Amino acid sequence: MRSKARLVLASAVMALAVSGCSEGSLQSASSTPVAVAASTSVEADSEARIADIVSRMSLERKIAQLIQPQINSVTPEEMRKYRWGSYLNGGNGGPYGDEFAPASEWLRLADEMWDASTAPLPNGEPIIPTMWGTDAVHGHTNVMNATIFPHNIGLGATRDPDIVRQIGAATAVEIEVTGIDWNFSPTVAVARDDRWGRTYESYSEDPVLTGQMGAALIEGLQGKPGDADFLAQGRVIATAKHFFADGGTDQGVDQGDVNGDIEELMAIHAVPYPMAIAAGVETIMASFNSINGIKMHGNRDLLTDVLRGEMGFDGLVVGDWNAHGQIAGCTVSDCPQSLLAGLDIYMVPDDAVALYESLLAQVRDGTIPEARVDEAVTRILRVKMRAGLLGPDAQKPSARPNAGEYEKLGQASHRAIAREAVAKSQVILKNEGVLPIKSGANILVAGEAADSIAQAAGGWTLTWQGGRELTNDYFPGATSIWAGIEEAAVESGGSATLSVDGSFEQRPDVAIVVFGEQPYAEFAGDRKNMVFGDEEGLELLRKFKAQGIPTVSVFLSGRPLWMNRELNASDAFVASWLPGSEGAGVADVLFGAVPATGKLSFSWPASCEGMPLNGPDGALFAMGYGRALDDHSALGRLSEDCGFLSLSAGSEWYANGRLAAGVSAMAGGSDLPNLRGQGDGIVARGIDKDRQEDARSITFGPGGSLTLNGSGEGAFVISYNLPQAPAGQVTISSGGEPVSVSPQLTIAAGKGWREMVLTQACLGSLGDSLTIATDAPLELSVVEISRRELPAGTQCSF
Repeated sequence: MRSKARLVLASAVMALAVSGCSEGSLQSASSTPVAVAASTSVEADSEARIADIVSRMSLERKIAQLIQPQINSVTPEEMRKYRWGSYLNGGNGGPYGDEFAPASEWLRLADEMWDASTAPLPNGEPIIPTMWGTDAVHGHTNVMNATIFPHNIGLGATRDPDIVRQIGAATAVEIEVTGIDWNFSPTVAVARDDRWGRTYESYSEDPVLTGQMGAALIEGLQGKPGDADFLAQGRVIATAKHFFADGGTDQGVDQGDVNGDIEELMAIHAVPYPMAIAAGVETIMASFNSINGIKMHGNRDLLTDVLRGEMGFDGLVVGDWNAHGQIAGCTVSDCPQSLLAGLDIYMVPDDAVALYESLLAQVRDGTIPEARVDEAVTRILRVKMRAGLLGPDAQKPSARPNAGEYEKLGQASHRAIAREAVAKSQVILKNEGVLPIKSGANILVAGEAADSIAQAAGGWTLTWQGGRELTNDYFPGATSIWAGIEEAAVESGGSATLSVDGSFEQRPDVAIVVFGEQPYAEFAGDRKNMVFGDEEGLELLRKFKAQGIPTVSVFLSGRPLWMNRELNASDAFVASWLPGSEGAGVADVLFGAVPATGKLSFSWPASCEGMPLNGPDGALFAMGYGRALDDHSALGRLSEDCGFLSLSAGSEWYANGRLAAGVSAMAGGSDLPNLRGQGDGIVARGIDKDRQEDARSITFGPGGSLTLNGSGEGAFVISYNLPQAPAGQVTISSGGEPVSVSPQLTIAAGKGWREMVLTQACLGSLGDSLTIATDAPLELSVVEISRRELPAGTQCSF
């Protein structure tokens, strides 16, 4: 393994140098010996200061540095008591419980946490400021008004490290506006199975291209090592993630197992990490996945021997969301194995105090050597010192440059960078003379996605999974694809009409159909095959084709998919990926305002077998393919045979943290988008059962009722947990009279996760809705709700 790791390190750095992606930092490290000597002196002084601080810290304060709770669970009062070394906001977290809070509230909370962490301590013990980490994976997109850049798969299609570097710099400024210190980005996964729900977070199936783009984003976020602005004004701490091989799991299953010869795995999945380290990345996040059955959060061979010993990483290693709890023998509140393996910070969103107490006890009883704690604390303080968070010049968040300058969120220069990136990411797969759209054309724009900024942005946008329930009102200043087309049409002397269903009164010269995948994030986006089954776009394309109207497909997706039917029905087909907030960048290419330069960074499947591609074999379009606007060569008719198209879409109503398409949730008369939020007498929030926020905890007030509306056949099957017996009457109904289930739930209470089966025998009728109502307070958690055809005579059970 050691010789292979050295080879990976050498080849990755060579690739980085050849690409020019980190040329400045490499030159500064080799051609200015005086500067190097000065830097070495400063570093030695910093190490001495850190060692002095660690020597004066109590064990309790050291352990606190290793723990990272989330803002939904930690308060400033708890921060003042324990002095956690860092904290985060999850994908659905917002200050004071409001994930759509204005930027000023994010900055206010940052100040409160800073003040709590820097309050005086007894006996002159060193004061260590905390730091806030966030998932700004395609812009500072947890915060309203921020610029939403294309997801990484689109940036890989640009093949332009410089535009990625500019995106990093713009993102860093917008993060600083809200007083946050640390970005959990970039993802440098090499996705090798596009069924994986995080494929769009990968720049490419090619390890070197992934490493080049990841290094560029790191330099944009942090600055280049050796430069005067490294981790200074306009810069934030970056994170390369997820170490390692998160993109190589069997069948693309999120958090799954990666199997194979370790040297062969490293030759693919480890390549981006030396490139990230050469670019100066300060933090690396451990992965959820296993390598040959060993969870990465407990893999000392890789976290310590390879990452530290062979690759020379001297920053901190942070865990992922409760991932240490997946190690054999661990729980989220008791896991010395991770620290001993090389983890420096536990990401423990909701169980910080319990983990703190167990780690303290394990150091005191000798399970964990205090020297290992000191080593981890030293790494954490090293990053804080480099970032200017530790020392006499450290300032509270609101006193720093850019903080509170809210006009910089989504400012014009940042949106211009995003628009350029969108245009450069568009990949033309087919064009039989329709593009560029002619001046003066009468254009019809169809499809539900055309005017949906949320769908164009995808996951990790305001909410963790994203969602089309986020209307355009949530994105002030952003431009939908439709709005961009309309503006371009008028500028060209033509006109554009939006018609979601494709109807029209005046026959258009060309129809643009915008369609694609619904937003998703990790694990909820995992697929069983590579077939795009949603037929909204296909039906529109076929309708226009039958009417003799030329068509352009604008396909929004987080990965290549089998699209033969749509390609056949289109005169032009553009892979737009997930472009974000600047839809005008799509129009720039469609109308020829900028050339089409985007090239596939992933192979595109020719058949519907649903298997992953990593090269030209079986590819309809190989990686690197992309047409210029003047390439009008015929594609030829593609086979539309596909056995997967006949498979049932399933009858899950709620699973993997998402309501299924066509299923809605209501609290009384109020919508509960994706079964989250609050309405009439109901509060629903995400909780973890097996994965991050895969379940919902639903709190009913007196008289509260929850109704799910959908379709399907058969009994309702609910996986649920009832911590306490009902305090009053609970009823369930499905199109008929409510039936009391209080006696059954009283027996089920306190027994953990159970399965509830509701057949016609006990409900009287099975309609297209399910309502749970109570006349007294009730707390109920659910992880899955589905409809199933069960054998005749199946009884209800709880």
